[in-house]
This record gives sequence, structure tokens and C-alpha cells, in this order.
Amino acid sequence: MPKMFRVLGFWTLIFAVLFLIAGLIPASLLFFAQTVFFYALSYLNLSERVYIYVFGSYLTLFFVGFTYWSAFMMIPGE
Repeated sequence: MPKMFRVLGFWTLIFAVLFLIAGLIPASLLFFAQTVFFYALSYLNLSERVYIYVFGSYLTLFFVGFTYWSAFMMIPGE
């Protein structure tokens, strides 16, 4: 399970670099922060159950944030 968090960190790093190249600084900083979070978590050697709980809470926070942003912050038609 720790290796999968390193894989997640690798992919968030790839997206962070691509966002940085495209000039989207806030998005790249968000993905760099996620990269640090995933890599730091992967070296803690927690139990598999804790890794599943952390990933579940990460997904819950993402979906709540994405739903809030797309429903209330984005302007339709732009």
C-alpha cells in the first residue's frame, strides 16, 4: 500500500509540472502540496486499513471541494 501512495505522488508531481509549464501557478502549487502529502504518507509505514481510511477521506474532501467549486464558484457560460 505505501507503494501506491508513491505512485499517486508521482502522478500528482507530473500534473504539477505540467500545470507549471502551462503557467497555472495555483493549480501547480496545489498538486505540489498533494505530492508532498502522498510521499510523506508513503514513508510512515502505516497499516493498510489506515491507508484506506486516509485515501477515503482524501477522496471525500476532493469531491466536496470539487462540487462546491463547480456549483458555486464557476460562472455558467464562461
